[in-house]
Amino acid sequence: MSKILKVKNVNDYARYLGSAEQHPLVCVIDYAEVSPIRHSLNNYSVYGLFLRDDAAVDLSYGCGKYDYNKGTLLCVAPGQIGGKEDNGERASITGWALLFHPDLLHGTSLEKRIKNYSFFDYRVNEALHMTDEEHGIFVSLMRQIREELGKKPDELQRVIIVGYIELALNFCQRFYNRQFITRKIENSDILVRFDQLLRDYFEEKLQLTLGLPTVQYCADKLCMSPNYFGDVIKKTTGDTASNHIRLFIIQLAKNELAAGETITQVSDKLGFEYSQHFSRMFKKQEGITPSEYCRRLYG
Repeated sequence: MSKILKVKNVNDYARYLGSAEQHPLVCVIDYAEVSPIRHSLNNYSVYGLFLRDDAAVDLSYGCGKYDYNKGTLLCVAPGQIGGKEDNGERASITGWALLFHPDLLHGTSLEKRIKNYSFFDYRVNEALHMTDEEHGIFVSLMRQIREELGKKPDELQRVIIVGYIELALNFCQRFYNRQFITRKIENSDILVRFDQLLRDYFEEKLQLTLGLPTVQYCADKLCMSPNYFGDVIKKTTGDTASNHIRLFIIQLAKNELAAGETITQVSDKLGFEYSQHFSRMFKKQEGITPSEYCRRLYG
């Protein structure tokens, strides 16, 4: 049985590392100051951003493993498990950690928007690899938050800290967008594999037993988290993964209708439970019903 450190609040993690408590709901840790440390496999009830500068530290996250490169950022959200089980050894590591409790965000605009930062649900092998400039920006923000935490609390401190956290998250989003662009060749390969996966799905008639293909199914088959997969497809094509699937299905439907199949036959063949569902999707994508499409085909 794995020994798991329950990080119910930010200072559970700080205490484990021997770092001083700074605030009940937020902490910033400079690993260089507490190193060497013992590893821990953590069950998080808080948000965490972990920047690791040390190379070749094998960490698990969920069911995946990842070899960190210098300047790699991993983000976790409440309910996730990550880290490396304590094996009794002490490891010298460098980098930074920012942990904050959901309660810190109560009543702020970030409380509503934090779900929009899809990178909190990326898998470990989809972590962010920072450039030197990005690394410098992130570390600068960590230092500014820590400096603010060291000041005497006043009525504006929470607003300022949440503002810094939101700024850090927005920079992370920008850095991820840059990573999607710099990995365009890799991303276009994902698109090719996505299309092949859809072709195979219908050729193997999986729709008859599994129903229509879903984003979750495709992401799993391509070994990605649904969020990362969706973001890659959106950045590569300008369209959502779910719409890409719908367009693929409608193209198949048009081919079948043009070959003389009836609307009911096409609906059944493509795995729709009801032909009305098929007609609705067709009209939404094409602006006309399958019947109208057939009439136009055959004059």
